[in-house]
Amino acid sequence: MDRHVKRNILTMQGFYLFTFFGTGSLLPLLSVYLSDAEQLNGYQIGIIMSISPIIMIFFQPLWGMLSDKLNAPIKILTVTTFIAGLFGLGFILFSGYYWIFIIATCVAIFQSAIIPISDSLSIKYTSTVKVNYGNIRLFGSLGFGLAVFIMGRLSEWNPKIIFISFFASLIIASFLALKMPAEKVSKKQNLLAGIKEILVVKRFLIFLVITFLIFGPNLANNNYFGLFIENRGGTYTGIGIAFLIAVLSEIPFMKAAGSWIHRFGLLKIATLAGIVSCIRWLLYFTEPSLWLIYCTAVIQGFSIGLFIPAGLQYVKDITPVHITATAITLYSAFGNGVGNWFCTFIGGIIYEEFNVYTLYLFFSILSFIGVMLNIWLIREEKGHNSVLSVSKY
Repeated sequence: MDRHVKRNILTMQGFYLFTFFGTGSLLPLLSVYLSDAEQLNGYQIGIIMSISPIIMIFFQPLWGMLSDKLNAPIKILTVTTFIAGLFGLGFILFSGYYWIFIIATCVAIFQSAIIPISDSLSIKYTSTVKVNYGNIRLFGSLGFGLAVFIMGRLSEWNPKIIFISFFASLIIASFLALKMPAEKVSKKQNLLAGIKEILVVKRFLIFLVITFLIFGPNLANNNYFGLFIENRGGTYTGIGIAFLIAVLSEIPFMKAAGSWIHRFGLLKIATLAGIVSCIRWLLYFTEPSLWLIYCTAVIQGFSIGLFIPAGLQYVKDITPVHITATAITLYSAFGNGVGNWFCTFIGGIIYEEFNVYTLYLFFSILSFIGVMLNIWLIREEKGHNSVLSVSKY
């Protein structure tokens, strides 16, 4: 690896580190802050926490189209990261449900551009220079885990520190975005035409549903895990420790994902991730002790650490090259957006009407259905490949 490529890789790793440090400072502890400091009820918390994923559904494709039209993904990434960080300070300046709703919406609009654009840049660059994408993305997990651990301890001194950390991290990330290697995008790309083409790919549509069922609960868990720990008698520091163990466990699995995928296949790895997720949610439904929660938090490495690279690679493999970017945008909007929003919003209702443990029973049911659908898709692909093999003779 020459020095220029190494510098670009380090820049992207730094971007993911600080971007996810900011996200880890805010997302896991926000629900606890809204409950303790702002005294919001379960319905209000559910609505606030579901703003970001529902914004993703509509704004991620729009940011993608704007990036393609202007042929300037680096500029879009830099500006949106910077503005999202600025709006994060609004949580300190304003109080009350309606103001928080407005600030959360503003943050979500600009933050929704960060992941799909940075992922698109990273995947294409790593493919060009023959570097494992997981070696870059794992720095996001590292940043997220460190943020929750550090902010969990500092929040006991002043809960509003999470918003300052979010602001500072995203401002640093925006300057790193300026140094990222540029992606050359054809101005002739038509996202709307690409959407029409990709929506007739049966395997893609089925995998979107699988992502909704398996990945949605994993993302929504980030919003409610803090409340779950608190209900089991944990403190802000305890929340930080649990998240640190859970998120850092993703790193070794992301590094191993490439070889595992090559050995067992993409869909089998996605199925394994779903099975492990289902077991985890069922365990939480049984109201386990804190020590057991800490010990089993490493399960997240299996689920998230394997599903993220396997899912992205599967979408890339089953779609035509000229609409890969469109497919990834839709995949991100549906998995990170629709699945996350549904599980977060319904989760808030379940939390208010029942308790946080019933919420995890709901997550386990969704994951189980996702696993069954994944197994069915594996059989469908085997049958399809068998037909293709026979037709050759």
